[in-house]
Amino acid sequence: MEKLPRSGFFSLRRHSGGTTWYPWGTTGAVENVLFTTTGVTQSSLDAYQAFFNVIGQSNMAIYNINKFAGPEVSATAKNQALAEARFMRATAYSLLVMNFGEVPIITNNIEEMNNVNIVRNTIPSVWEFITRDYLFAAENLPLSVAEPGRLTKWSAEGMLARTYLTRAGVGKSVGTRDQAFLDKAKEYAERVIKMSGKQLIRPYENLFKYPYDNNSESLFELEWATTNNYDAANTQTSQITPFAEIAVNNDGWGGSFGATYWMLSLYDGLIDKGTSPGPEDDGVKPGFTVDQRLKASYMLPGFVYPEIKVKRAFGPNKAGDALTVPDPGTADLSSAFIKKYVVGNDLNGVPATQQRYPHNNYMLRLAEMYLIYVEAVIGNNESTMDATAMGYFNEIRNRAGLPTFEGPIRMNSTWNADPTVYKDDVLEERAKEFAMEGMTWYDLVRMHYYNPEKAYAIISNQDRGGFVSKPDRFPNPTGWTFTKTAWFTNRNAKVSSGNFYLQIPAVEISQAPNLTQPAVDYVFGE
Repeated sequence: MEKLPRSGFFSLRRHSGGTTWYPWGTTGAVENVLFTTTGVTQSSLDAYQAFFNVIGQSNMAIYNINKFAGPEVSATAKNQALAEARFMRATAYSLLVMNFGEVPIITNNIEEMNNVNIVRNTIPSVWEFITRDYLFAAENLPLSVAEPGRLTKWSAEGMLARTYLTRAGVGKSVGTRDQAFLDKAKEYAERVIKMSGKQLIRPYENLFKYPYDNNSESLFELEWATTNNYDAANTQTSQITPFAEIAVNNDGWGGSFGATYWMLSLYDGLIDKGTSPGPEDDGVKPGFTVDQRLKASYMLPGFVYPEIKVKRAFGPNKAGDALTVPDPGTADLSSAFIKKYVVGNDLNGVPATQQRYPHNNYMLRLAEMYLIYVEAVIGNNESTMDATAMGYFNEIRNRAGLPTFEGPIRMNSTWNADPTVYKDDVLEERAKEFAMEGMTWYDLVRMHYYNPEKAYAIISNQDRGGFVSKPDRFPNPTGWTFTKTAWFTNRNAKVSSGNFYLQIPAVEISQAPNLTQPAVDYVFGE
């Protein structure tokens, strides 16, 4: 099965995008929320080294396959194995370049292992390298596989759709994304939609009810090993489960994680904004949304989850009950706790042990192909009413229980605090669809390539702080007010070209000082 490392996955991907709040910690969580990471931030080092571990493993697999696969190994089998390795290498490099910017391209660990003179390569070079790996994978992976969870041609073509959409903006300016790359993104997205045989899971909440691994919507998952190896086991569930009483063995430590105020503000009707998205309506009026993705992604007081059983009594819950999220009472902090990827315990059939949970994380699913198609159609325009794009957009919204969107679908190129002037429907829809799946940060990086000022403005205007979620009645609330936590004053990140990307870790620079030198173009062979 395909695997990527646990290190850095949670903190980098979710916190930087402005969707997840966390006020504590010394390993990088709050630093990623507020863009104050440095070259010695632990989570940055963990992620950098983990991604290069995947690259190293992929390179060694490629080396060994080419060196030792004898004539008894068919060309098809050999190329499929090479394709899997190159797919994983490309994926690790895409995460590296979008978090760290310019990074070194390494293809032979035996030759480069002791090279202290290694230098970084330019962002366009890294993306070209990624594209070539995914193209090889798409050419040599099978249409379907005998073993669930392995990569297919559609996994690679889906990643190509994402890659070309991103590359369209690399090195460009506002309104000048590369049309050829936009067309490629649209082409690959539509191929996967129409030819892969994949289908959207309905209702949305079933995407995250155990067991859901390798389902009909999934194109590529982070497959956790059933092992005693801490780094290969799924410990994330322990870290994000908000109540120890619903965990396997008291291993639920995620009560300080939750949605940011900005994230909740995206759900239609949930927070009364008046005429502007500022704090002036903070905690004034109960709100409610019909968007079913909210309950599937975050826990608000009064939500009931039949699929999660309570192991020990707490709040309104008795042992064996379906979970009812408690009323915060007089607490001055009670966020929208994380629900997505929280699957419960043995009482509801989850064969987990402490810090060893069996379910996967999505890395790519069919819903993204719909939204990539929409963004590729908009391209360098401000909006679209294209019938196919509108249809795909509404497929996603209707599944979430939302009414049909009449359009136009907007991606205005400038920021304005008045939502009647500025609106990025695609970014906001993606944030809700992929909440807690780590996508929003990479959406902002893609935007930053061709419109950095818009990316900075969006990030700077995100309220990334905590709040108290208070139901209008308990049980069976009909709405909630969200009162911002007064003692948490750092609610907005300050971001610019100087801190948008993570710094190359200091320990890496100490071993290869030329990583501080200007990046160079990579020289591709034939």
